[in-house]
Amino acid sequence: MLKISVITPSFNQGSYLEQTIDSVLSQNYPNLEYMVMDGGSTDNSAEIIKKYEKHLTYWVSEKDKGQSDAINKGLKMATGVVVNWLNSDDWYTAGTLHTVGAAFEDPNINVFGGRSNVVEDGKILYQNKGTDIYPTLEKTIGFARIDQPETFFRKTCIDNIGLLNPAFHYVMDRDWWIRYLLMYGKEQVRRTNDVLVNFRSHPTSKTNTSLIKFDTEAHALYYTLAKQYRLAEADIFQQLFAVKEVENAFYPEVQTKFTIQKVIHYYWWQLVQIAYAKNNYPEAKNLIACIRPDLLDPEDAAQLALLSSRIKYLPVWLKKLWNRRSNK
Repeated sequence: MLKISVITPSFNQGSYLEQTIDSVLSQNYPNLEYMVMDGGSTDNSAEIIKKYEKHLTYWVSEKDKGQSDAINKGLKMATGVVVNWLNSDDWYTAGTLHTVGAAFEDPNINVFGGRSNVVEDGKILYQNKGTDIYPTLEKTIGFARIDQPETFFRKTCIDNIGLLNPAFHYVMDRDWWIRYLLMYGKEQVRRTNDVLVNFRSHPTSKTNTSLIKFDTEAHALYYTLAKQYRLAEADIFQQLFAVKEVENAFYPEVQTKFTIQKVIHYYWWQLVQIAYAKNNYPEAKNLIACIRPDLLDPEDAAQLALLSSRIKYLPVWLKKLWNRRSNK
């Protein structure tokens, strides 16, 4: 079977790390390269890793520059045909690597993903639907929603798009995904409805503690993309969010400026929907004023018009009342 490289970055996650490591090794995948990159933890992480070290390809416990840096160390060493990382608070479901390995036997597949359970205190809260692929490349990049733990890449693609950008601490996977889509498109992406990963939700996880930082980095990412493609939309970004260009960011200029222009407007359209859902009418209005409907597909342009009308004629208090009644 094809070699699969899995990297686990970790820092002071001793409470969860053993379950993560065991879930990888208990796959009993015959051609596994597994590396644990610990950032010099001060808890019991090193002792846990040593317990399994004879089954690991490589491990280290030393100070690093953050999660992206730890993953990049592993990516530089990885020799598998397929690569991904598994964070130290998540764990694979049974048979995941066999499913992934079999999928990549098809040489036409560059990316393969599944679904994940979101688990809290041992209970499954819901299932993630997996990495989103939309009918158009522009919308897929503009929304760029990747469920990273259950999305595996062919190593040759990673060699071409480059390592994670260590300037990102929260959206490095989204940045990676966008670079892949810019270079390769979405045609060689395949999905399964199988649940491949259990994603742990807990009070100290980034997802629960740093939502604003996720948003800030995402704004900077798309601003930098617009700036590198020399789009006027970059100036609008500055007016909306006062963002700064991301250091060391590089997006391959293999798409047309018109394609990236549509990408940016789709990103704003996504933000409009989020603002509306949060009843943040002022932010939604500001974003709507920046969007050119002709740069969206007809269905999305129609939804934009509908939402704009609702914001204009449906007061927030009435929307909240309507939502309460609808949820009963």
